Amino acid sequence: MENTTNPGLEFFKTQIGKKLDKTPSAAGNWLGGTLLEIDLHHIKVSYTVRPEMCNPGRILHGGIASLMLDDVIGMGNFVVGSEYLMTSINLNVDFLSAAHIGETLEVTAKLIRSGSNLNHWEAIIRKESGKFVAKASSNLIKTHVKLSDLGF
Repeated sequence: MENTTNPGLEFFKTQIGKKLDKTPSAAGNWLGGTLLEIDLHHIKVSYTVRPEMCNPGRILHGGIASLMLDDVIGMGNFVVGSEYLMTSINLNVDFLSAAHIGETLEVTAKLIRSGSNLNHWEAIIRKESGKFVAKASSNLIKTHVKLSDLGF
């Protein structure tokens, strides 16, 4: 019989509209995003660009943009339902335009393929105007570490 409950998804649904500062990801907590939407194959998080997220040109640092993409993909993958921890084996990012201090960004990730050992995700960062800041694709592979052994 198929298990119809998903504790990870149920937990994250209670976080919609809240600041993400108590997740298992310390780096993600530092980003301080707000969860907007989540289901088994899709997630959307908003972030406000802060000065400490910027490069010397005072625009969003590419490493921070990559962190946003990777962290949102990771949260989305966490609720897919694997018994095992999955980790990124690649993250391909295209930087398309600049984001400035104070701008609000939305990061949306979508599960493209879910396999027995590998999941493929695509994600985008978009400004409120709709302009794309970056896009990414990533593959996550199943490890031998059970989520229950990590307390999840």
